[in-house]
Amino acid sequence: MRRREFTQLSSWFLLGLGLTQCTNNPQSSTQQSISKDSDELSIWWQQGFYPEETDALAQIISDWEKESGIKVTLEIIPQKDILKEIESAIASGNTPDIFYAGVADLTIIPRLAWNNQLADVSEVIEPLEDLYSESVLAGVNYQNKAVNKRSYYAVPIMQSAIHIHYWQDLLTQMGHNKESIPKDWKGFWQFWEDVQAQLPKSGEPDIYSVGMPMSLSLDTYNNFEQFLEAYNVELLDENGKLNVDDPQVRQGIASAIENYASFYKNGTVPPEAVDWDNTGNNVALLSRTSLMTVNHTLSAPGSQRQDKDIYYNQLSTVKWPNKPSGDPMRFVVEIKQAVIFEASNHKENAKDFLSYLAQPENLGAYTEGAQGRYLPVMPQLFEKPFWQNPEDPHISVAVQQLQKTRPAYQVFNPAYGEVAAQNVWGTVMRKIAVDGLSIEEATEQAIKQIEQIFADWT
Repeated sequence: MRRREFTQLSSWFLLGLGLTQCTNNPQSSTQQSISKDSDELSIWWQQGFYPEETDALAQIISDWEKESGIKVTLEIIPQKDILKEIESAIASGNTPDIFYAGVADLTIIPRLAWNNQLADVSEVIEPLEDLYSESVLAGVNYQNKAVNKRSYYAVPIMQSAIHIHYWQDLLTQMGHNKESIPKDWKGFWQFWEDVQAQLPKSGEPDIYSVGMPMSLSLDTYNNFEQFLEAYNVELLDENGKLNVDDPQVRQGIASAIENYASFYKNGTVPPEAVDWDNTGNNVALLSRTSLMTVNHTLSAPGSQRQDKDIYYNQLSTVKWPNKPSGDPMRFVVEIKQAVIFEASNHKENAKDFLSYLAQPENLGAYTEGAQGRYLPVMPQLFEKPFWQNPEDPHISVAVQQLQKTRPAYQVFNPAYGEVAAQNVWGTVMRKIAVDGLSIEEATEQAIKQIEQIFADWT
């Protein structure tokens, strides 16, 4: 296996509570042609947040190379570059055989499947179908307009819901324990607002109580999607039809926007949250400039796994409160998935590799290599000791949340991937915070943008 790393682990890494980052200038993959005549299998893979994740993948590839006799060229690409790289490769007709990116399921994979640019991978999925949960299978079942049917166009690798992390040791200093945190929606968020007022009196004047991104990061989009779910907003029906003409849906969007924006307006969110990238809320939490944050992976606690005191005693993960209606929360689940390009000259070899990767022992090793940042896609993998520790304050909560989920809207209609790609929710949130856009204006602007996206799609 040959590996050309575009940067030297440019994702942020955290040692204790110190933050370090190492970057080199990336060399664009599109500057080097992928030989379609080569017998080697070309794989582009998003850089892991931890070395163990990349190492686990490298070991799986090495084992497959020995078993198959086929060589692999692995390109490791940072999250911040990978979508730009693959879009350039698609435009130039220079795509790899296999592609994986943790942000692709929400943005480009539904479009690629719709446009018949991905290979059908049913022969990879179907022998393992009984090993996946129904929600996971739904998350890789896409519509292809060329053949006018749905099929499996991606292989599930890992999954995630959305989590709330906070510093329990700081709450303890203020006289609060985990049981102090209310379980109802209004009480839950009011608790953090009240804590904000207590922080200066407790000797922590530079900490904000809520690390909620208000920026153009995909984290803002993900967090707000969960707020829409909290307010029972059904933007799409199961047939993928847009419902924004429904007055209840429009009111629900407005309520969710008002609720989300209130954290910035009432001063519980750091002012710099308007400019955070996808790591900004993690960095704010782990540098203790925010007391709590909302994140769609377990990357924040996962980065502290080697420090047992921080991981088990200081950081904590709390269950989401019930919805404003009082109903239990349902979680928007994201399926992180690998695809094979239809243009590949090595589709059979690519399917063979993904079939090998998808074996429970290999998929389990890779998911654990990700330090629990994402969760397994096969229920039997949760039986492994890594996921079964009831004393783990993070994974135990995350596993519970997978009991009640729904797929992301992109599965029902690929046009919604453009809502994520254009970051409709992040755009209006930042305008509220920076430009003073009213809730009414933000609601109308978001709805009009979504309507235009769907109109352009059809």
